Amino acid sequence: MNRDLLLVAVSLFTWGVGEGMFYIYQPLLLQEWGASPVQIGVILGAVGVAMAFVQIPAGYVADRVGPHYVMKASWVQGLIAAAVMAFSKSLPMFVIGLLLYGMTTYVAPPMNTYIGRARGKMPLGRALAINSASYNAGAIIGPLLGGILASRIGLLPILRVAAGIFLLSSSVILFIRAHPAETGADHHLAGGSLLKNYRFLAFLPLMFLTLLASYLPQTLTSNYLQNQGGLSLETIGRLSSIGNLSNVLLMLGGSLFPARYSLLVGQVLVGLFALLLWRGSGAGWYTLAFAFLGGYRLLRVMITTLARPLISAAKAGLAYGLIETVNASTVILAPVIAGLLYEREPAWMYIAAVILTAAAVLVNLIILPRLQPAPAASDSILITPEQEFPSP
Repeated sequence: MNRDLLLVAVSLFTWGVGEGMFYIYQPLLLQEWGASPVQIGVILGAVGVAMAFVQIPAGYVADRVGPHYVMKASWVQGLIAAAVMAFSKSLPMFVIGLLLYGMTTYVAPPMNTYIGRARGKMPLGRALAINSASYNAGAIIGPLLGGILASRIGLLPILRVAAGIFLLSSSVILFIRAHPAETGADHHLAGGSLLKNYRFLAFLPLMFLTLLASYLPQTLTSNYLQNQGGLSLETIGRLSSIGNLSNVLLMLGGSLFPARYSLLVGQVLVGLFALLLWRGSGAGWYTLAFAFLGGYRLLRVMITTLARPLISAAKAGLAYGLIETVNASTVILAPVIAGLLYEREPAWMYIAAVILTAAAVLVNLIILPRLQPAPAASDSILITPEQEFPSP
């Protein structure tokens, strides 16, 4: 790993600590401000709208001015957003901070592009997995620390601690350097339009279904665990840390296998997460459920890995922006659906997730192999640089 990827990994690790302190508690923070389950779903859905709005522009700008500039801007915006949430005096002000924070997910397209440029001879899937694992390693510590502090000083004060950690993370990311765009086997695709790339366009709705099914059971789980499961904030924090430990282990292990299969494994694991929360009861069952939650991060990375052979390096940022827009659209819909189901019967959101996941796995099994241009090469993320980007 070179200097710049190491800086990104260190910055992601520290950010994971800070974000992990409060991320799982976002619905509970809104509940503390007096929001109902449906209102929480609508607010989190609005965060998804904000996320969707910025993804494509961020990818477009990254392709033209350099992804490292967009990454730095995202880190600074996240720091400002955390400060707004930390020092809010009302629900509207807190929601403004939450919206600003949600928008920072525009970092994903430029960061994926940057990792692709800075990775050297390292396979793309492995480079993405290592950096994602770095974030999740920090996110193992964050919920433990956040749960301990929240049980002693309350939920809102932990945001101030998180903002201080974000300051450190932002200071590190400012030192990354520019890297030239990738060149190689896909140079003949550089002038092609994504709107005429039918494999890539067919890939997007398939991933929408995959992401929606996998995100639905997560949105109001902290409320479910506290209100229906009777768990303390500290226990919820420990469960989140278990989930993030699962992220690290599955990310590193899953990067050793063909991306298509790792995607399916990730889906099945998230389905088991939903199933255990629906049918299980007590800390033991919930712990087992969170041990499977790492499948979500695994499938997110595999989506990016599977998309890369379908696009040219010149349009990587824009393509990743489209993928993140699809992801953001699931973040819009899933909380609203979960909120409506939760208000009628809390367990219904898990039942719906299990059914939707089963459907998504079946559709992926049928369609995904037909979209990949050269299964023997593109499906593996442990291939040589010369083989890595076959033409469609």
